[in-house]
Amino acid sequence: MLQAIGLESVEELFAQVPEDLKLRKPLDLPPAMSELELEDHMNRLAQANEAMDRWVCFLGAGSYDHFVPAVVDYIASRGEFYTSYTPYQPEVSQGNLQAFFEYQTMITQLTGMDVSNASLYDGGSATAEAVLMSFSGTGRSGAVVLSQAVHPEYRNIIRTYLENLDTQIRTVPCPQGTTAPEELARLLDDQCSCVVVQHPNFWGQLEPVEQLAQVAHEHGALFIVVVDLVSLGLLKRPSQYGADIVVAEGQCLGSPMSFGGPYLGVMACREEFLRRLPGRIAGQTVDRRGRRCWVLTLQTREQHIRRQKATSNICTNQGLLAIRAAVHLALLGPQGLREQAQLCLWKAHFAAQQITALERFELAFPGPFFKEFLVRDRQGRVADVLHWAWKQGIAAGVPLGRWFPQLQDCFLVAVTEKRTAEQIRRLAQVLAQAP
Repeated sequence: MLQAIGLESVEELFAQVPEDLKLRKPLDLPPAMSELELEDHMNRLAQANEAMDRWVCFLGAGSYDHFVPAVVDYIASRGEFYTSYTPYQPEVSQGNLQAFFEYQTMITQLTGMDVSNASLYDGGSATAEAVLMSFSGTGRSGAVVLSQAVHPEYRNIIRTYLENLDTQIRTVPCPQGTTAPEELARLLDDQCSCVVVQHPNFWGQLEPVEQLAQVAHEHGALFIVVVDLVSLGLLKRPSQYGADIVVAEGQCLGSPMSFGGPYLGVMACREEFLRRLPGRIAGQTVDRRGRRCWVLTLQTREQHIRRQKATSNICTNQGLLAIRAAVHLALLGPQGLREQAQLCLWKAHFAAQQITALERFELAFPGPFFKEFLVRDRQGRVADVLHWAWKQGIAAGVPLGRWFPQLQDCFLVAVTEKRTAEQIRRLAQVLAQAP
């Protein structure tokens, strides 16, 4: 291979790698093992891991411990789906295409939007892709406006996407926990392509989305909303308050937390933006014999069309995770999703009452919230509190200091339908004993 590319050695092949990044000592590899020995070795290593089910989980911030019915695992792990979920030859992938079509249908029903794609990589990249869509949708690319209450990692991903473009990123401060319409209006002009808001926002607060959408549209900008899909069992659908593009992290629909991935990017929009959607769209039609069948209606990826015409050159679809979401939604149905959302709402408020009954803690923001809320430690010792709770078997929350210096004394608590009243009371007891 070296001869074919005109090089003398492997060292020459990697000459572009900086010297200080190269490994200068031999790899400390053990002698070769038989299959039986290797299996024993791997089992011993695995036993050193600590399983998360030893802790009661109140972690959130974009990844949630929701209940996943066993049927989801059973169907998604069938070989027909598990080993062939990317339809590079779509005409022979009828089962997958039908599953994607059902997924798209349920996402549009859930969000009220006209069309959904067959998923993206994760919630953060879906949000960034929506921002790129707004450039061609409005003919503007001079600036985008982000609420400070949008997930900070999503905002960082958007910055990465736009790093080499002449696009200004403007951030609306949210000192009271939500995005003020008058503050948004102050940052908008005829160069802005979009406004990005999260609802419920990163801190769990409910945003005044109808007013924010009106302000965005008055200035000719698209209104992009990052939603919690479970919350749509109770809250208005984004189409009802003027959203142009809806994105979400789909992990909450049938996928475990899995220490951070793989996850699922959800995207839906109004029909006028159909041809600007990144990724794939599965459609329903009939074959030459009149039988119902499915096709990839739109494939705007660089693998299918000329690179310069692709809507995105770096998007991918998490097909297997989309199938999990479709199975999960089909199992729950509208009533099941509503009940799940109600449980999240009630239990989160019960937890907030239990925690704020302690003199040491208070809610950081007074507004209505869904399943997450921000707790302020009046003593400002968040790291000590969370470490203490961890030692007692409770993952009590996510510290916010690394993202928000002004919230160093706060941590984010998420309560899903899985948490019991006993576990919530135990959380409050542990926090009451924290050093």
